[in-house]
Amino acid sequence: MFLITTYIAKSEIEGVGVFTAEDLKKGQIISKFEPDFDRLVPTADYENAPPHLKALLDRYAFPHPDMPEFIVYEVDNSRFMNHADAPNTDYSDFTAGRALRDIKAGEELTCNYNSFFTGYEFLPPELERKNKT
Repeated sequence: MFLITTYIAKSEIEGVGVFTAEDLKKGQIISKFEPDFDRLVPTADYENAPPHLKALLDRYAFPHPDMPEFIVYEVDNSRFMNHADAPNTDYSDFTAGRALRDIKAGEELTCNYNSFFTGYEFLPPELERKNKT
């Protein structure tokens, strides 16, 4: 869950992305895992979900790094954060995302999905994008 003010807008990376509405300082904690707001979905429920729900979760959820029996579906703008190989935020500590450098208001926030979701690049949208390049 973001601890900062964000908004969704068109992304140069893909579709839409999440942007900060305020200046951020290097090292600033910008989000924390909040079980009251970040939905934990049992993996078994995901596996038995109807195709339309499974497609939504494939796109916007990720495996909980410490509890493989759950996937995490964030209900705030966090779910719109795009991947970057050289991101401006760090989520290697799953419980608290931080700014890797000063980030100006209006800048898209990015993270490296591999820091918390190894294997994400094997999901269908990522495979399609790689096949186009």
